[in-house]
Amino acid sequence: MSIQGTNKTIVIIGGGPAGLTAAYRLLAHDGYKVIVLEECDQVGGIAKTLNYKGNLMDLGGHRFFTKVKEVQDFWDNIMPLQGTPSVDDMMLGIDKPLNPGGPNADDDYRVMLLRTRVSRILYSRFFFDYPVSLSAKTLRGMGLANTFKVGVGYVKAMLFPRKENSLEDFYINRFGKPLYSMFFENYTEKVWGLHPSQLGADWGSQRVKGLSIVAIIKDMLQKTLHINQRKVETSLIEQFIYPKLGPGQLWECVAQDIETMGGTVSLNTKVVGINLTTDKKVDSVEVINAHGERETIACDSVFSSMPLKDLVAAMHGAEVPAPVAEVASGLPYRDFITAGLLVKKLNFVNKTKIKTVDNRIPDTWIYIQEPDVKVGRMQIFNNWSPYLIKDYKGTMWIGMEYFCNEGDDLWNMSEDAFKQLAASELAKIGAIDNVDEIIDSTVHKVKKAYPAYFGTYKQLDVLRDYLDTIPNLYCIGRNGQHRYNNMDHSMLTAMRAVDAVLDNKASRDEIWNVNTEQEYHETKSN
Repeated sequence: MSIQGTNKTIVIIGGGPAGLTAAYRLLAHDGYKVIVLEECDQVGGIAKTLNYKGNLMDLGGHRFFTKVKEVQDFWDNIMPLQGTPSVDDMMLGIDKPLNPGGPNADDDYRVMLLRTRVSRILYSRFFFDYPVSLSAKTLRGMGLANTFKVGVGYVKAMLFPRKENSLEDFYINRFGKPLYSMFFENYTEKVWGLHPSQLGADWGSQRVKGLSIVAIIKDMLQKTLHINQRKVETSLIEQFIYPKLGPGQLWECVAQDIETMGGTVSLNTKVVGINLTTDKKVDSVEVINAHGERETIACDSVFSSMPLKDLVAAMHGAEVPAPVAEVASGLPYRDFITAGLLVKKLNFVNKTKIKTVDNRIPDTWIYIQEPDVKVGRMQIFNNWSPYLIKDYKGTMWIGMEYFCNEGDDLWNMSEDAFKQLAASELAKIGAIDNVDEIIDSTVHKVKKAYPAYFGTYKQLDVLRDYLDTIPNLYCIGRNGQHRYNNMDHSMLTAMRAVDAVLDNKASRDEIWNVNTEQEYHETKSN
């Protein structure tokens, strides 16, 4: 039963997917004054879309796919699926299932496109399917000797499974050591800056979601038998929807709707204080507003998607126990840099069965498993949406993605030096012949992009238990829970938090438990 007419002020910290979802859902009910506080000059968090001279950049790549009907309905309501073909599909004569009466992909603004997922691994300058398949092409690429080693390694892992104390143990138990060494070890270390043996197994259970050799074989059978994709492991999904102008477009539309519904979205507003009463309730937050002035905003409840480390450090008025403060201050994060490179073409030739414009490779992104370069992933924005590129027919817009720590050599590199690094590595992996082929480039940095699973992460329950004693504080989203969630799971934490407010629930279990149950990944919610 929803509580209405309360006239309560809800402050939401963070204008990313979780924060904006919470604001939108709250405003669907009467009696709430909702204020969203976003530190940056643009909403969307890491799911924002950047515009560089008319070329749009999706940070990290965001496939819109979910098994949760609530989330799917939310997306459909904000941005309906296309009713006409997109420009690239028209050029190629490709037929896709369209939405009868849906928006025009070319002319309308709020349009979701149906896209084909193609992701591959570049290893030893050879393209392998991602997730790894057991196709003849994969076996040829590995060679007879490696294929034999992979088979023996997998059997050994099945007969003598490891106790899963680390991410390395997790991967080896599902793929065997040889396949792990080829396709997971180097890339994982690039992403996190630590060897998988030093990372918690939790990351695998949340991100790989049951993927294994057994799951790969199961997927092959399901394709043969034409079984519905919603029963397939998330990592194996082959189609997804995508906003015409990138993920940030959807969140910009949500922010517009929030203000139309009577809410407030304050950009360039940094939260610097969480004021607690002596009985440990949040009664206000302190911000540095867009004018550089310090301001106090009174509130009845707070939804926080800010990093837990920063949240606890900002608390005043009630003493935070030392063990809680120590866990919070020790939580690690991984930062992220994308270099956008504009080129006329890539050397990589499309050898797949997928039709593409000018025979370009069809990948949305490529995992770079090569140890002789620092780049971790390469995005091809043309394949996410043809509307992301100013000159779709004449240029290709590439994202070179690097994982780092704030303050390290990569992070501190000058913009010009970083552009040179990205260009040289694009040439080194064979995508272009030389750096002179770069038409234009840009660099964008993201702090605390990925909550990491080492440091004091294993003591996170100490922090959670304390935060749950603050009756009007709700922790949501990726950084708000220090969990490497997909976008739909971040949104779902917000939805569950709104449910808790509307139904006056004291327990936070439903919020924290999103994306923790294995069954959640295996089945579609009703």
